[in-house]
Amino acid sequence: MAHFAKIENGIVVTVEVLNNEVILDENNVEQESLGLTFLQNHYKDTAVWVQTSYNNNFRKNYAGMGYTYDETRDAFYAPQPFPSWTLNETTCHWEAPTPYPDDDGRYTWDEDTLSWIEQEEGI
Repeated sequence: MAHFAKIENGIVVTVEVLNNEVILDENNVEQESLGLTFLQNHYKDTAVWVQTSYNNNFRKNYAGMGYTYDETRDAFYAPQPFPSWTLNETTCHWEAPTPYPDDDGRYTWDEDTLSWIEQEEGI
Protein backbone atom coordinates (compact mmCIF):
# COMPACT_ATOMS: atom_id res chain seq x y z
CA MET A 1 0.00 0.00 0.00
CA ALA A 2 1.12 3.54 -0.75
CA HIS A 3 0.71 6.24 1.88
CA PHE A 4 0.25 9.94 1.13
CA ALA A 5 0.15 12.83 3.59
CA LYS A 6 -2.00 15.88 2.91
CA ILE A 7 -0.04 18.99 3.81
CA GLU A 8 -1.55 22.34 4.83
CA ASN A 9 0.82 25.16 5.79
CA GLY A 10 3.61 22.62 6.26
CA ILE A 11 1.59 20.43 8.65
CA VAL A 12 0.20 16.93 8.01
CA VAL A 13 -3.59 17.05 8.34
CA THR A 14 -4.37 13.51 7.18
CA VAL A 15 -2.74 10.42 5.70
CA GLU A 16 -4.44 8.39 2.96
CA VAL A 17 -3.65 4.84 1.92
CA LEU A 18 -3.77 4.02 -1.79
CA ASN A 19 -3.62 0.73 -3.60
CA ASN A 20 -0.13 0.30 -5.08
CA GLU A 21 -1.57 -0.06 -8.58
CA VAL A 22 -2.60 3.62 -8.46
CA ILE A 23 1.02 4.78 -8.43
CA LEU A 24 2.44 2.33 -11.01
CA ASP A 25 3.29 3.70 -14.45
CA GLU A 26 3.11 1.75 -17.71
CA ASN A 27 6.45 0.08 -16.83
CA ASN A 28 5.24 -0.94 -13.34
CA VAL A 29 7.49 1.65 -11.71
CA GLU A 30 6.11 3.58 -8.74
CA GLN A 31 5.59 7.27 -9.47
CA GLU A 32 4.66 9.63 -6.63
CA SER A 33 3.15 12.04 -9.14
CA LEU A 34 0.51 9.47 -10.09
CA GLY A 35 -0.66 9.30 -6.47
CA LEU A 36 -0.78 13.09 -6.27
CA THR A 37 -2.86 13.28 -9.45
CA PHE A 38 -5.19 10.51 -8.25
CA LEU A 39 -5.81 12.26 -4.91
CA GLN A 40 -6.33 15.69 -6.44
CA ASN A 41 -8.82 14.22 -8.94
CA HIS A 42 -10.56 12.19 -6.23
CA TYR A 43 -11.00 15.19 -3.92
CA LYS A 44 -11.41 17.68 -6.80
CA ASP A 45 -8.86 20.09 -5.39
CA THR A 46 -5.22 21.09 -5.72
CA ALA A 47 -4.14 20.13 -2.22
CA VAL A 48 -0.50 19.25 -1.59
CA TRP A 49 0.00 15.50 -1.11
CA VAL A 50 3.41 14.00 -0.34
CA GLN A 51 4.17 10.30 -0.29
CA THR A 52 5.36 8.93 3.04
CA SER A 53 6.95 5.60 3.88
CA TYR A 54 5.39 3.38 6.53
CA ASN A 55 8.82 1.70 6.85
CA ASN A 56 10.72 5.02 6.94
CA ASN A 57 12.43 4.16 3.65
CA PHE A 58 12.37 7.81 2.59
CA ARG A 59 11.59 11.25 4.02
CA LYS A 60 13.13 10.21 7.37
CA ASN A 61 9.89 9.37 9.25
CA TYR A 62 6.38 8.17 8.55
CA ALA A 63 4.03 11.15 8.44
CA GLY A 64 1.63 11.38 11.35
CA MET A 65 -1.18 13.82 12.02
CA GLY A 66 0.32 17.08 13.23
CA TYR A 67 3.78 16.28 11.90
CA THR A 68 5.73 18.87 9.95
CA TYR A 69 6.73 18.33 6.36
CA ASP A 70 9.95 20.23 5.79
CA GLU A 71 10.42 20.82 2.06
CA THR A 72 14.05 21.85 2.46
CA ARG A 73 14.96 18.62 4.26
CA ASP A 74 12.34 16.65 2.27
CA ALA A 75 11.44 15.05 5.59
CA PHE A 76 8.63 14.56 8.08
CA TYR A 77 9.13 15.08 11.79
CA ALA A 78 6.96 15.02 14.91
CA PRO A 79 5.94 18.12 16.85
CA GLN A 80 8.59 19.32 19.29
CA PRO A 81 7.85 17.50 22.57
CA PHE A 82 9.53 20.06 24.87
CA PRO A 83 10.98 23.56 24.30
CA SER A 84 14.48 22.43 25.34
CA TRP A 85 14.69 19.61 22.79
CA THR A 86 16.48 20.14 19.49
CA LEU A 87 15.92 18.57 16.10
CA ASN A 88 18.63 16.19 14.95
CA GLU A 89 19.31 17.36 11.38
CA THR A 90 20.32 13.87 10.24
CA THR A 91 17.48 11.75 11.67
CA CYS A 92 14.82 14.46 12.04
CA HIS A 93 14.09 13.14 15.55
CA TRP A 94 13.87 15.42 18.57
CA GLU A 95 16.63 15.00 21.15
CA ALA A 96 16.69 15.97 24.79
CA PRO A 97 19.59 18.11 26.04
CA THR A 98 20.49 15.18 28.28
CA PRO A 99 20.66 11.68 26.76
CA TYR A 100 18.15 9.08 27.94
CA PRO A 101 19.76 6.84 30.62
CA ASP A 102 21.02 3.54 29.21
CA ASP A 103 20.11 1.34 32.15
CA ASP A 104 16.94 -0.75 32.47
CA GLY A 105 14.98 1.97 34.27
CA ARG A 106 11.88 3.79 33.04
CA TYR A 107 12.17 7.55 32.84
CA THR A 108 10.10 10.59 31.98
CA TRP A 109 11.42 13.96 30.95
CA ASP A 110 11.22 16.84 33.42
CA GLU A 111 11.40 20.14 31.55
CA ASP A 112 11.81 22.20 34.73
CA THR A 113 15.08 20.47 35.67
CA LEU A 114 16.06 19.47 32.12
CA SER A 115 16.62 15.92 33.31
CA TRP A 116 15.21 12.42 33.19
CA ILE A 117 13.29 11.33 36.30
CA GLU A 118 13.18 7.62 37.04
CA GLN A 119 9.68 6.24 37.48
CA GLU A 120 8.86 3.94 40.34
CA GLU A 121 7.59 0.43 39.60
CA GLY A 122 3.87 0.21 39.02
CA ILE A 123 3.47 3.72 37.64
